[in-house]
Amino acid sequence: MIPEWIMAGLWGLIAGSALLIGALFAYFFKIPQRIVAAVMAFGAGVLLSAISLELMEDSFSLGGFSNMVTGFILGALIFTVINAYLARKGAKHRKRSGKLIKSNGISEDNSLAIVIGSVIDGIPESIAIGLTIITGGAVSVATVVAIFISNIPEGLSSTAGIKNAGWNFRSIFSMWFLIAVISGAASLAGYSIFSQLPPGINSLTLALAAGGILAMLVDTMIPEAFSETHDLTGLITVLGFIVSFILSKIG
Repeated sequence: MIPEWIMAGLWGLIAGSALLIGALFAYFFKIPQRIVAAVMAFGAGVLLSAISLELMEDSFSLGGFSNMVTGFILGALIFTVINAYLARKGAKHRKRSGKLIKSNGISEDNSLAIVIGSVIDGIPESIAIGLTIITGGAVSVATVVAIFISNIPEGLSSTAGIKNAGWNFRSIFSMWFLIAVISGAASLAGYSIFSQLPPGINSLTLALAAGGILAMLVDTMIPEAFSETHDLTGLITVLGFIVSFILSKIG
């Protein structure tokens, strides 16, 4: 039987590998921006469901209102501060895929900020995967699927943007491979570190991850989705939410 700490890392790596899948499609196929945005909206709905039905519910069960609210707000605050700093360094439009990418600020010169920004987007999600193993005794399939689905449009959108800005094949896929590995490591850390800590700390951390993910959705994924799908964004997001909800009940 495979040890749980190895499984935590593998599940995080699997979820992160969706970035590579999205990147491959964006690099080798010309996918309409409206399709990319629609998938982004769907992924946002899936993650919203995972936040509310998995992470926040588990956080409340472990630590009650105080830990849940504190962690949730703190997670959003941490992401917002880091994201604002990275935006000034050139990573503000890392998920954009439109024709005016270069004028929006994506170029070879800010590649480090883009890489760091993408890592920051994924770390809360990956840690949450490891934490679900602690709280449930087995990985939350709904959470893994939600993160996997949401990572595909991120790989699509970001790769389309940075390819338009002049990144070559090696630079693009080296970045996504690195981020996938970091995702696996973050999930492993989420399990290995926090399994030794009291329930109150795990409650705080689950809520912190949820707050960071929600802030990321509103700051990066939803604006990209709305930029192309407009009035359909809400409907597509709702469809993503209900699919994730169903998965959480049958998983």
